[in-house]
Amino acid sequence: MSNAKVLPLLAPEAAAPCCPPLTERPMSAEEAEVAAKMFKALGDPVRLRLFSAVASHEGGEACVCDISDVGVSQPTVSHHLKKLKEAGLLSSERRGTWVYYRVEPSVLAAMGALLAGAAGTA
Repeated sequence: MSNAKVLPLLAPEAAAPCCPPLTERPMSAEEAEVAAKMFKALGDPVRLRLFSAVASHEGGEACVCDISDVGVSQPTVSHHLKKLKEAGLLSSERRGTWVYYRVEPSVLAAMGALLAGAAGTA
């Protein structure tokens, strides 16, 4: 078993520990809950498109006005963004009338670390 550092997955409210690479050791129940919540949030095509739009947006953040063209109504976009925030995948900040979303670098690092070991076993 390696001594790989477990990277945090940041939730909007507080940091929660996430998971070691899948091939390092079996996940604990708590780690599985965190990872499942993250993957469940990304399991919806609209949420995945919104997450990708934010992550790939210039400057690492996006105004909701720039990413809401995903083929669903604005209230549905808001619902999906809320689910992504609840899963700890996005954070947001209100500036005037608009809300700006960002993916924290530590979230992408945690997701990458979780899947990194599995990539070499195929």
